[in-house]
Amino acid sequence: MNAQTTVSGSRKILLVDDNLVIQLTVAQALNKAGYQVFTASDISTTLGIVRREKPDLILLDLTFPLESGNFSGAGHDGFFVVEWLRRTPESEKIPIIIVSGTEPAKYQNQVAAKGVIACFHKPLNHEELLATIHSALGGKA
Repeated sequence: MNAQTTVSGSRKILLVDDNLVIQLTVAQALNKAGYQVFTASDISTTLGIVRREKPDLILLDLTFPLESGNFSGAGHDGFFVVEWLRRTPESEKIPIIIVSGTEPAKYQNQVAAKGVIACFHKPLNHEELLATIHSALGGKA
């Protein structure tokens, strides 16, 4: 699924999560706060949106179901996306916030070196998430 909600002149946020409930509730909170939201539920869609839309910030889950064309298994997860983003000139500086059902302490060392600015555990506290996004984007929606 790839959806976009447009708020003219606003900052772009890409929300990457395979859970439709998370997509809908977080996108709604972001829209209400004045952000333009793109959503993706798989890695290939994510990479396409990053190339095309050049988001200002990415909210990224770490686990995804296997894609039909992905036979390599666990190598293509949220950490794969972070690695790809950091090696790609047009996306290497995009702030990334992890939103995962996995306890952040389990992967904190992995993401710290990659420039991930924050890690949130699901269920998400939307007020804290919005404050972190607002701060990461220099206080501009």
